[in-house]
Amino acid sequence: MKKNQNKTMNPISVALTVLAIIGISRADDCGEKFRGKCRCGQQMYNYQTRYVVNCTDEGFRDTTILEYLPLQTEVVIFTGNYIEELPWNVFGAINDLANLSIVDMSNNHIREIRGKTYHHVSNVKRLILNHNNLSISRYDDDEYNHHHPRVFSNFINLMELHLTNAFSDNTSAELSADLHDIFVSSNLTKLVKLHLEQNEISKFNDKRVFCDLPALLDLHLGDNQLTEINFNVSCLRKLRFLDLERNKFEVLRPHDMDMLDSVQSHEGRLVNLMVDFTFNPFNCSCNIYPMYEWMRKTNVTVRNRENLVCFRNKKHQEPILSLNMKKCQKPRSGKRDHTVTLIFVLVCLSCILAVLVGSLIYVSKDKLKTLITPVVDHVSKKVHYTTIKDEEAPEQYV
Repeated sequence: MKKNQNKTMNPISVALTVLAIIGISRADDCGEKFRGKCRCGQQMYNYQTRYVVNCTDEGFRDTTILEYLPLQTEVVIFTGNYIEELPWNVFGAINDLANLSIVDMSNNHIREIRGKTYHHVSNVKRLILNHNNLSISRYDDDEYNHHHPRVFSNFINLMELHLTNAFSDNTSAELSADLHDIFVSSNLTKLVKLHLEQNEISKFNDKRVFCDLPALLDLHLGDNQLTEINFNVSCLRKLRFLDLERNKFEVLRPHDMDMLDSVQSHEGRLVNLMVDFTFNPFNCSCNIYPMYEWMRKTNVTVRNRENLVCFRNKKHQEPILSLNMKKCQKPRSGKRDHTVTLIFVLVCLSCILAVLVGSLIYVSKDKLKTLITPVVDHVSKKVHYTTIKDEEAPEQYV
């Protein structure tokens, strides 16, 4: 490599290299149907040369243009337009887009995706629908029903689904149930990355919302309003990263820690589960002591744990692992030790008392015999007399 760097490049080679770079970076008009609004051609996308159709910020009010995508299209970037509703067969009813692998339809004000919107997407690996206004609730107040459980059913090879800030601000509290219906009906068995950041999610009413995503590796729930892990992650046997940064956690509850540990303990796990709690408003009180202990002992990797902070009086912040937890630990430990000590003392005293009583009886056995013998004899005579009297009594009635 060093020898090649020292050589002077041939002018023809330089020219060919420049032309190649221009050819890769240059995008031509996509054809008459596109009216010069989109750019098509070989471009660098995610560090790879791909055939890209880019229709960004062109003011489209419908998706008709997408029915005429070149057959060699690998990446569709259709962002920054105004499309409230995606119609059936958005890429055309007969178009065979065998090379299409990435679809980005972010920031289009999309409100509804019809159940038959996406056809010819069997090879798509990444679908990006960030920053839209999707309303998928079955309980929507409008005259339309936006609940289409099979909306992603044709993405049979989908590996990444990006839904950051994708849902309307007034999303129903049943969002988790709706998402679960979609995940079940769409059969996303190859999905490894799911992004749901910035959707104002405070809880998941359906605890098994993610359990029908068996291949899921990375679950991104950052920038929401979660206060606990109130959804099932134990069912995600392959989960390697759980993003919970910038939520509303003030403390980790016991069931949160138990659930994370249960994921980590699955057999056959090759990498540790990593969880990110950065920028949560943890409270620097004794309530955080279980979390403090858990972070020191768990096999789960807590991302950036050494710098994870809690807040005292909502202003002053301290690294959690640097907290002085002795005052939180002593009451518990002291009470338990005191109880054990008290029981031990009582047992010892009982044994001593029993020994003393036994010794006293042994030493005073002669005196006790002298005192007890007359009493026993008297009782015996009385019993004997009563027995004789009872035996003679029946003769009176002969």
